[in-house]
Amino acid sequence: MLNFEIIDASRELAIARSLKHYEAPFKIIGGYRLIDNGIDPEATVQIEANGRFIHEASTGNGPVDALAKVLKKALLPLFPEIERIQLVDYRANILDARRGTSTDVEVTIIFTDGEKVWKVHSLSENINAASFNVLVDGFEFAILSNSSQRDYYPS
Repeated sequence: MLNFEIIDASRELAIARSLKHYEAPFKIIGGYRLIDNGIDPEATVQIEANGRFIHEASTGNGPVDALAKVLKKALLPLFPEIERIQLVDYRANILDARRGTSTDVEVTIIFTDGEKVWKVHSLSENINAASFNVLVDGFEFAILSNSSQRDYYPS
């Protein structure tokens, strides 16, 4: 039987972010932009990390893939461990079917780096915004949990 732990990264990040001296390894500047014509979605993002500003764009097989690719592309030069990160599972659940398409959506993504497995979730009325937030948190957790990046946790 398979036996492995799935780390609740949303919880760990919430605790870390509540600490007075916590600093995120990167910041999203101005959110993200997503153009989705139903054929070739394109995402753009700007990040600030280690005193550098990076602006990237990428396309994908769908809006979530485009968002994941642009984040990975922007973060990879500063955080090479991002290369190993893979999305294992993606789920979106509506919370109140009576509200129809205006309902809140909870997005959960399970990630792995080939050794650890972690899940992150986010809630929004906008499925793309929830997906982006989950991707950001998933990559942030990966960077923070890398042994060479432990200095982001306050001592």
